[in-house]
Amino acid sequence: MARVCVIRQFYVPDDPRVRREVHALVDAGHTVDIICLRRPNESSLQVDGAVTIHRLPMAHRRGGIGRYLFEYIGFPLLAGLRLARLHRRRLYDLVQVNTVPDWLVFAAIVPRLRGVPVLLDLHECMPEFFASKFRTSLSHPMVRVLSALEQGSIRFASGAITCTEQMREAFASRGAPQERLVVVMNSTEEAIFDPSVHRPRAREHDRFSLISHGTVEERYGIDTLIRAVKRLNGSIDGLKLEVYGDGSYAEELEDLVDELELRPQVTFHGFAPIDDLLAGIANADAGVVAMKRDAFRDLTHCNKMFDLITMRRPVICSRTKSVMACFPDESLKYFDADDDADLARAIRELYEDPGQSRRLVERASAINEPYRWPHQRERYLAVVTALLEGRPLSSVNLMSTNPENRS
Repeated sequence: MARVCVIRQFYVPDDPRVRREVHALVDAGHTVDIICLRRPNESSLQVDGAVTIHRLPMAHRRGGIGRYLFEYIGFPLLAGLRLARLHRRRLYDLVQVNTVPDWLVFAAIVPRLRGVPVLLDLHECMPEFFASKFRTSLSHPMVRVLSALEQGSIRFASGAITCTEQMREAFASRGAPQERLVVVMNSTEEAIFDPSVHRPRAREHDRFSLISHGTVEERYGIDTLIRAVKRLNGSIDGLKLEVYGDGSYAEELEDLVDELELRPQVTFHGFAPIDDLLAGIANADAGVVAMKRDAFRDLTHCNKMFDLITMRRPVICSRTKSVMACFPDESLKYFDADDDADLARAIRELYEDPGQSRRLVERASAINEPYRWPHQRERYLAVVTALLEGRPLSSVNLMSTNPENRS
């Protein structure tokens, strides 16, 4: 079978998408080398069966744009040198590069020049991400630079995959050949998020618990959720909000809770062990995905939504284009993004109608079926096989994402 090298400017095996893809490659009989970042005190080399992890002497640190530039230039250079050295010995059959940044794909230039196919996995739309993070317009000069780098990266690769149809359309609208872009959606690791192990708690008349989990950043709208809890304070018996995760916005949220005098109602758990998080989700009456809406979030999905659906918890979700395209009204409880009054309305309606919670869970589970990893895994492996065999990706784009339509 094939020898594959995967490059990711993050920590492995921490990245769930990379972890799923690598497991799929190994299960299909391939051997995999991974080039990634290295935390302090982590081993530079780790061998686990058919997987070998090569960790480079660089760690990610939060900072300003200068730190971003240092990491986004330094890591691709280091990864390119390490890949060129490894390729002399390993003679890879395929190189996969998982963004961000988009130009990390050029780390594969030596194998590419020698005829090795390169698969680019586009995790984000960097022009929209930059505009969202740094609050600029899409006409900003840096956004135009990132758009040019994005298009050059896609054209350098033999083929590309991305996470939503809206992202695929955005890349194509800027000039990328649409037939060379395949959607392989993000989804939950069902071996971890297993409702048969962590059984959902039944509703209780004197308690209504909400959960928000994942990275704690401003764009995820946890401040909107806290303000909605304040609006509902005293009108819902036993209303609680449990926040799991850490990030750069955690201190501001703690201050907001103090300002609104919500300490009895809101608990911050920080970065918790996975079993604690799973127990927290199972114990919640609803999960809230309160993303703020902008050009970036209209293209992407939030992975926590799939975690909650898989754990059979009703999801209260802000309206974004990409989510509404996949999940109709009767599957998620929608509210207007960044509108704490509308979020309070959605929470109150779900509290007052326990039957609605059950209906949302059943409908979301049914809608989610083709998006589950067992089905998306088939698309991913079909892309890998096509590139290894030198075939165009147009045949993969014709594959149905609905298992009911398969022969």
